[in-house]
Order: sequence, then C-alpha cells, then structure tokens
Amino acid sequence: MTRFIDVATMADLVAECGLETFLGDLADAIAADFVRWPEFDKSARVASHSEVGVIELMPAADRQRYAFKYVNGHPANTRRGLYTVMAFGVLADVETGWPVLLSELTLATALRTAATSLMAARALARPDARRLALIGNGAQAEFQALAFHAHLGIEEIVAFDVDPAATDKLMRNLAQAAPRLRVRRAASTHEAVRGADIVTTITADKTRATILTPDMIEPGMHLNAVGGDCPGKTELHADVLWGARVFVEYEPQTRIEGDIQQLPADFPVVDLWRVLAGQVEGRQRAEQVTVFDSVGFALEDFSTLRLVAARAEALGLGETIELVPSADDPKDLFRHTRRGRARRALRRAA
Repeated sequence: MTRFIDVATMADLVAECGLETFLGDLADAIAADFVRWPEFDKSARVASHSEVGVIELMPAADRQRYAFKYVNGHPANTRRGLYTVMAFGVLADVETGWPVLLSELTLATALRTAATSLMAARALARPDARRLALIGNGAQAEFQALAFHAHLGIEEIVAFDVDPAATDKLMRNLAQAAPRLRVRRAASTHEAVRGADIVTTITADKTRATILTPDMIEPGMHLNAVGGDCPGKTELHADVLWGARVFVEYEPQTRIEGDIQQLPADFPVVDLWRVLAGQVEGRQRAEQVTVFDSVGFALEDFSTLRLVAARAEALGLGETIELVPSADDPKDLFRHTRRGRARRALRRAA
C-alpha cells in the first residue's frame, strides 16, 4: 500500500512539528542531500511551456529512492481563484519501483523553497545580517520571512509588492505568526532594499523584468533571487550579476531558467553544493555581493518527500491507498478488471 498525504494532512504534519521547526529541519535535510550530490541521478526538469504558463516534471534519485514532482506555474491563476503554483509528488523504492508515498506538494513546495533559501543564506549571507527586503509578497512570502526570522536572526522585514493587498496579507499573517518580527511596508522596490542585508525577490510574472538594478545594490548584500525560474523570466538587471559572485543549484538548468540566462554561456558561477561540502569558498569578503540564482531543483523535492514520509510514519499521519494493484498472482493483472466491476456493483447496491 502507498501512504497518501493530502493538503489537510500536510498541514497537520507541519503543525505537529511546528512550522518554524519544520522549516529548519527541512533546510537541514536539503543541505544533507546537497552534500552527497555525486550520489544522485540528476537532470533538468522536463517543461511544457505555453503562452500563459508552464507545467513541469522534476525527477531525482539516489540508490534507494526515486522522486518526482508535478508542478505548474501560471501567474494569471490568481484571477481565476487558483494558486499560481500547484504541485504533487511521488517517492518510490528504487529496488522495486513501488510508490511509497503520494503527497500534495503545493504547500510543501513553498516550505522547501523557503528552506532552500535559508540553506543558501546560511552559507552566503553575512553573519550579522538582520534586515531582509522582501520584493513580491504573494503566496510564498510568509514562508521566506519566517525561515529567515527563526533561523537566521532577521529582525526586520521591509516589504514591497505592486499589489498593496498582497502586502496587507503578508503583514496580517506575520503579525500573528511572528509578533516579535518588525515588518514595514515600502512604497517602492528602491525604498525596500535601502539598507537591507538580504534581498529576496520572489515575483510571479513570466517576463524579463528588472526588479533589481545596479543602483539599488549595496556592498555586502546577499540577493536571494527566487522568481526568475523559467526561460524568458528574470528579476535582476544583468549588470547586478556581473558585479556579484553567483551561486547556482544545477548549472545546466539555471543557464536556461535562471537570471543568468541573460549572460554568456561562460559567465562564471559557483555550484552551491560545493560550498556546502566545503570544497569551495562561499562569500569571500564582507563587502562582496553574493547572488543565489535559485530556480528550484528536483533534489530539493526529493529531500522534502523523504522528510515528509519519515515524519508522517513517525506521527501516524496519512492514509494508505491501493495506488498499485495487489499482486497475489503477479502474472494475472486481468483479474483486477473483475474486482473493479464487483466493487462498483457493491457501491450501486448500497
């Protein structure tokens, strides 16, 4: 049988662990998997693009487990009463191919994106970072804010969004979730980033945007560029990248999808996993500008599904479903057609 985690169960799991605790544990789990990077079978996600969005499959595997995530990105969905990003995923046993876990990943993707940002900032931001500018205050903003507040010592957030209602929502939620965190509204991106130690850009529009320009960048900033995550979608002016030390998850994917898609193919980048493994330096000096060109990589979802499976089992959460037929006689699959008809007949009789 396969363990099934729906949205309500995922919410229960996170509540049982504590949201801030789960974010920290997830950042640790992702970092642990990044450190063993060479052990994984990796590839760029398979994407199907349209004029209005993208639908993607994101696979990753080690010798024990295989994982994939189905995820979309449709910025206009909010006008239809739908989330921009929706996702689910599967964790399977490599030896048999058996699906161990089927899970919602819409909520979990927001958690893993924040946890990945936290993981990178721990390695790249200045240790004395206390102020975060948050550009884009949509569905993922609170998760970013809470991760940085709880685990990186961020004391103040300055928020900006072109939609004032999104900032209203963010301030309302954070007042409840983190009453000691100072949250201030800015009238523009320029105002929000002034004096910030870390800047997170997490916008949704599928366009070549220039959210951050060189005149906004101050010495020692760490830029957490999350929103530029598919071809034709960027957030940073190219000159911001030329003036910084840039770190990536999976270079072949980031060259196509990240902010560095604007730059020549030989523009130098640093693999984040090598920093985490102690193979190369991260930040080299206090005044250096660092950029995490984050596009979201399948290994992060692998780590998330692995952690969710372990926590769900420990807490006794989720239900078991017959996603794959039982195999009393593995050579007789046809018999399940008869059983299906019998079940439908019983439901009709009831």
